[in-house]
Amino acid sequence: MRASRMLSILTTLQARGLVTAPELAEACEVSVRTIYRDIDALAASGVPVYADRGAEGGYRLLDGYRVRLNGLSQSEAGALFLAGLPGPAAALGLDAAMIAAQNKLMAALPANLREDAGRMQERFHLDAPGWFGEAEDPKHLRTIAGAVLRGTLIRIRYQSWRAEKQRRVAPLGLVLKGGSWYLAGQVDGSVRTYRVARVLDCAALDDRFDRPADFDLAAYWHAATLRLEAEMHPNVAIVRLSPFGVKLLDALSQPYVKARTQLEETTDADGWRIARVPVGKTSWHAAAELLRLGPEAEVLEPADLRDKMAEMTQAMAARYPAARKA
Repeated sequence: MRASRMLSILTTLQARGLVTAPELAEACEVSVRTIYRDIDALAASGVPVYADRGAEGGYRLLDGYRVRLNGLSQSEAGALFLAGLPGPAAALGLDAAMIAAQNKLMAALPANLREDAGRMQERFHLDAPGWFGEAEDPKHLRTIAGAVLRGTLIRIRYQSWRAEKQRRVAPLGLVLKGGSWYLAGQVDGSVRTYRVARVLDCAALDDRFDRPADFDLAAYWHAATLRLEAEMHPNVAIVRLSPFGVKLLDALSQPYVKARTQLEETTDADGWRIARVPVGKTSWHAAAELLRLGPEAEVLEPADLRDKMAEMTQAMAARYPAARKA
C-alpha cells in the first residue's frame, strides 16, 4: 500500500508540477502527516523532491527528473488502452500519434500486462454517435484544435439558428458529444458554445490570449448542458397515462425529462396514472413530443396544450380518412 501511494505521489508531482501536502493527502486518501512521512522517505531514497515555502508553496520534483513507466496495475494498463479512441483521434489529426504512443506503451509493459491490454483493445469498442446518426466531420476542426492547444485566437464565420455571424474567439476547449464536436469559446468576456460543424470559415490568428485561470472545461460543459436542457423544457404538462403509456414515456423521454418527470403511484378505475412531465417552450413543441405516445396518453393541463393536441390529432385524422368498406 505504501509503495503504491509513494508511486502515486511521484506521478502526481511529475504531472502537475507544484502540489501541496493537503492536495496529495486528498488524492491518496491519507492524512497530511502521512504525506510528510512519505515525502521524507522519498527524499531519503534519493528522489529530488523539494519543498517551496510560503502561501503559494508546495512540493515539486527537480526540473528534468522523470519517473520511469512502471507500477501500473492490470486495470490501469487496460484503461489506458481503452481510452485510445481512434475516431476522435483521427478527426483531430492525432491518429498516427496515438498509434505510436500505444506501441511505445505496449513495449514498456511487462509481458503479463501486455496480454491484458491487447485483450482490452480486442473486446471493447466505443461508438460515439447515437443510433441512426452519423459522426460529423467538421471541415475546420483541426484548425480549431490547433488554436486550442496553442492558446491563440481564431476568427470564424458561423451559421447560427438565426443568422450568419463573424466572431473573434478565444478557443478554450473542444467537446465531443453524440458524434458532434462543440467549441467552448470566449467572446467579449463570456464563454459561449459553438457547434464546430456550423463554422463556415476559420482563420487561425497569431494573437495569444489569457486563458481564464478558473475555467474548467468539464464543469462548464456540464452546466451549459443542464442550462440548455432546462431552456428547452421550461414548462410542465399534466398527462394521464395508460400502463403502456408509462412504459413508452420512460423509453422515449430524454434523460433530462425522465429524471424530472413526477409519476403518481395511484391509478384510476382504468388503471391509468397521472404524470407531471417537463415539455417544450411552445404548445407546438410540447404537443410534438407527447404525440409520440399516441393514444396511450391524454393531456389534462395546460388548456392551450390540450387544445393543440386536439388540433393536431384532428388534422392528422383528416389526412387519413377511414378506409371505405367494400
